Amino acid sequence: MDPRVRERLIQEITVDILKRVQSAEPHKGACDCRTECLTKCPSSLRQLVDCGAERFGIHYGGAPVSNDLAKYIDHTLLKADAAEAQVRQLCKEAAQYRFATVCVNPTWVRFCAQQLKGTGVGVCTVAGFPLGATPADVKAFEARRAVYDGAAEVDMVINVGRLKSGHDAAVLDDICQVAHAVHEGCAHLKVIIETALLSDEEKVKACTLAKQAGADFVKTSTGFGPGGATAADVALMRRVVGAEVGVKAAGGIRDLAVAQQMIAAGATRVGASAGVKILQESRK
Repeated sequence: MDPRVRERLIQEITVDILKRVQSAEPHKGACDCRTECLTKCPSSLRQLVDCGAERFGIHYGGAPVSNDLAKYIDHTLLKADAAEAQVRQLCKEAAQYRFATVCVNPTWVRFCAQQLKGTGVGVCTVAGFPLGATPADVKAFEARRAVYDGAAEVDMVINVGRLKSGHDAAVLDDICQVAHAVHEGCAHLKVIIETALLSDEEKVKACTLAKQAGADFVKTSTGFGPGGATAADVALMRRVVGAEVGVKAAGGIRDLAVAQQMIAAGATRVGASAGVKILQESRK
């Protein structure tokens, strides 16, 4: 497709989605019927389905089942000074609580894959992290090596500067190269758009390009930017990508209430270093 035609289509999609978001009814807050939503407020569940929710944890007479919440969480440790003992503990906790994955820097992928073998917990890592300003072919090589080492999921950062400069074709190519490298190894790709640095129009454009490139998820933040996930951004991203692409909320999610807000807004995955605390709160 001619780059000018592609950019015009993206702009039209952006304008259309922003109009729909702005005309939508404001969120009325969470219900207080606890585990009886199915009978007391089925319309609220219908709204969540429309936003992209794929599963509800409803437990008769008690709180939501912790194991269901655990499947949403990437148990994360991306600090530069993370030592082997901390990474080992991360894997131990992930296996105990049955998180979706551990999310670690590339140097720890092989180690984590060995630690988690047979547990059902995957290994997630990052590429072009945290700035996204790495050349596309280098990101692709980084992703391919990570999958070779045992990563089941790769979270890449888009080239934010290119996006803000209007170089949509370059951003699309950036994501496509990494998507090809990840998918040839039968792994999944999440595309971090760093929402805190973008306008709503740029968020829509970034999600549209990620979906066009074949990403499996779009993700709010690196956790190293000027801001983290917000429910409003998650809802916007869900509207853009529809039900067929996942949405990961990450950055600043430190307790159960915030995690639940993100899931209610449409997140199908939550990245958090406080995963154990969140599950312990849910069990209370």
